[in-house]
Amino acid sequence: MESILTHLDKIFWPEEGYTKGDLIHYYQSVAPYLLPHLKDRPESLLRCPNGIKGQKFFQKNVDHKIPDWLPTHVVKHKEEAITYLLIQDVDSLTFAINLGCIDLNPFNSRIKSLENPDYLILDLDPEDIKFDAVVETALAIHDLLSEQSIPSYCKTSGATGIHIYIPLGAKYSYEQCKQFAELLAHLSHEQVPHITSLERSPSKRQKRVYIDFLQNNFGQTLASPYSVRPRSGAPVSTPLDWSEVKLGLDPLDFNLSNTLKRLKKRGDLFAPVLKKGIDMMKCIKNLEK
Repeated sequence: MESILTHLDKIFWPEEGYTKGDLIHYYQSVAPYLLPHLKDRPESLLRCPNGIKGQKFFQKNVDHKIPDWLPTHVVKHKEEAITYLLIQDVDSLTFAINLGCIDLNPFNSRIKSLENPDYLILDLDPEDIKFDAVVETALAIHDLLSEQSIPSYCKTSGATGIHIYIPLGAKYSYEQCKQFAELLAHLSHEQVPHITSLERSPSKRQKRVYIDFLQNNFGQTLASPYSVRPRSGAPVSTPLDWSEVKLGLDPLDFNLSNTLKRLKKRGDLFAPVLKKGIDMMKCIKNLEK
């Protein structure tokens, strides 16, 4: 069932002139590449109903607030049960974007294996340091993982960082995933201690790239691949081939205006993230050696 679209002419990016209608058209166009990364995942909705300059707010619970035809799933957290939207097809995707969701923030796990994430994430988040330092950190992590034959896939965050994913195949718990991510973060920090930090507090990691392994907690969400971000330039969180990760890389080079063309040419570079996962115990033993 199709959504009733509203305010399509509303300007979402004042500097570029992109409208809400442009955003909806983009998502409908990239849906074949995007939907596999959203399907069956509870969605935290970051809503920007008046564009990137307007007020933003998170909405998780959609109970009684959406039409009956939309798919939802109830997730029991410690404090409460929350009814999340599921984005299963173009119609539910369009509904979410029409609410003012500029980017999309799915769970790391799917409803059939909710306690078992499909991937591990290392989120490289710079604090008052050039993007080249993020690139240098990402390459150091890639080298570390490659030495152990651990597959990894990266994407621009669409903001100031880089996200590195390791496929897990929903074989491990969130706690196991987080512990392994913490080990990788510490080993990575040892590779480039002059530009990285494991400190959570921004004041303690000035002029450093924070290697964030806490994105692997249950219910934590990050912008999905091919999400447009609510920032100037309409950057898109874009999967990269590792050969593209080099000094001079600019996240703004990947944006609302050119991502579809790139996808048609390169395909979904993030597809392997959803496939066979690593043998975590074997990887840990190899790293300990």
